[in-house]
Amino acid sequence: MDDFSRSWTALRAAVAGLADEDFARPSGCAGWLVRDLVCHLVIDAQDVLITLATPADTPPTRDAASYWEVSETPPTGEDPLDALTVRLAAAYEDPGLLRFHLDDVGSAAGRAAVLAEPGGWVGTRGEVLTVGDYLSAYVVEWTLHHLDLVAHLPQAPRPPAESLAAARRLFERIAGAPFPATLSDTDALLVGTGRRAPGPAERTALAAAGVRIPLSLG
Repeated sequence: MDDFSRSWTALRAAVAGLADEDFARPSGCAGWLVRDLVCHLVIDAQDVLITLATPADTPPTRDAASYWEVSETPPTGEDPLDALTVRLAAAYEDPGLLRFHLDDVGSAAGRAAVLAEPGGWVGTRGEVLTVGDYLSAYVVEWTLHHLDLVAHLPQAPRPPAESLAAARRLFERIAGAPFPATLSDTDALLVGTGRRAPGPAERTALAAAGVRIPLSLG
């Protein structure tokens, strides 16, 4: 619960601190501007609210790691839902409206997470998870997207070290192997998800560790 709140609070604060012109800059998500990414975060926040308000009466079928559908093909931005997000983001026109909407819905999602019972069962995407596992899965989402947000904004605040470490731990569970200790938490996440190509030494270390990359999470 603390990891969720920490990562989500930091990401929303980073968005709140953006200048209007920053919304038209590229993000670390292929084919998306910063405004498209922020619009995606609004949709994510809505998903969190919906899931936390959808109790399940059957035992969990997935945990924080198996929640993710894993592909070895990074997204290109051409998926129909991605395209819809781009059109929706453009419709905001004024970045202030998009900033306000994320703060409004995002704050509600943050409060709902704090109030939720970690051991409770919730349903999402046809599966059942404990609240704790569901929120833990989103630490990876928030942290990766925080890195996406600041990819071309060198002055913007980076994700907290604790969030990066928590996201890396879960990503290693998803990957089924620990990443080499020579990779920082940020590099492990960027390289592991195909957001950055590994250098020769990194590629050698990853191969020696038995880590297959890239892994795209959906």
